[in-house]
Amino acid sequence: MSSFQFNLLSQDPGSRARRGRLQLCHGAVETPVFMPVGTRATVTGMTTDEMQALGAEIVLANTYHLLLRPGPELFRRVGGIHPFMGWDRPVLTDSGGYQIFSLSADRMIREEGAKFRSYVDQRYHLLSPEKSIEMQTAIGSDIMMVLDECVDSTAPESVTRAAMERTHRWALRSLAARTNPAQALFGIVQGGVVPALRRESADFLCQQPFDGLAIGGLAVGDTRAQREDTTAFAAELLPADRPRYLMGVGTPPDLLVAIGCGVDMFDCILPTHLASQGTAFTGTGRVRVTRSAYNSCDEPLDASCTCMVCRKHSRAYLGHLIRCREPLGPRLISRHNFHHYLTLMRDARQAIEDGVYASWAKNKLAQIDRHEHAAPRA
Repeated sequence: MSSFQFNLLSQDPGSRARRGRLQLCHGAVETPVFMPVGTRATVTGMTTDEMQALGAEIVLANTYHLLLRPGPELFRRVGGIHPFMGWDRPVLTDSGGYQIFSLSADRMIREEGAKFRSYVDQRYHLLSPEKSIEMQTAIGSDIMMVLDECVDSTAPESVTRAAMERTHRWALRSLAARTNPAQALFGIVQGGVVPALRRESADFLCQQPFDGLAIGGLAVGDTRAQREDTTAFAAELLPADRPRYLMGVGTPPDLLVAIGCGVDMFDCILPTHLASQGTAFTGTGRVRVTRSAYNSCDEPLDASCTCMVCRKHSRAYLGHLIRCREPLGPRLISRHNFHHYLTLMRDARQAIEDGVYASWAKNKLAQIDRHEHAAPRA
């Protein structure tokens, strides 16, 4: 029997934002939630103890990468990803569809599945809906995703429709391949930025017994306005009694807008990806610590932040680490970025509970300039 439950706890009166709780095999997850990306069974540069201390309740791992290395046999032997990576809280696994999309030169998609060349040993593999579910079952994730065909969000409508319809057929095959009812399974709504296709996709998938539904295929060629409009339109089509997951979209403004549309779950590589370049997220926008203006700056990344990094280290020091390519630099900025994201989610949940999310989010968005700071204060 499935241990999956989703309960709605409160609704913001001034928006579609909602506060909920997911009950999964490895514990409860409060929503709205941001899921740090741990692609290869690790959140880059972070230990599981650090992630738990920051308050992360669920992380994301990737089926495509874990299929290639270390492979399903190891996961079966050790009892899944949780003991393997030393993480006792929930895990969601992506199906590998986006990675297949990104390998345009080394893959061939057909009805059976996606044939691609491994970056590990150059051998060819076939990732089918059944193979994806088999791998996710071996991984032992709390939430599995169906294999979908992802295309550029602004591709011609005929291309977008064909990919959407194949995604639907693969979704049914994924349902049929599921063997462990304790693992939740989410469908993925596709359709690019075409409202009629998004509606058709949502109508089809809502009729299937998925535990939750995701909005896929965004942040792959669309503009910010297109992304926000499509998110709002698609979220409203999804049933209120199931969680809604916006895949791979995740700047702080993206999250604030999507929460207001009724989305519950998010993931994105930006906290670690931009940290490796020396960029931090703050309450008033992004800070790139390698700018020459910060070479002698004694200020923290964010004066209002309570994280260990902001309490102990200056922008000058962090910029020095990044320029010297010291591994500690990206680690510290990643830690700050996750603190920023997870605190934003906690504050959003509280604002929904208090019935003030619409005004709270408006003020937050006004404070975030979405750009780097011009110069440090004197």
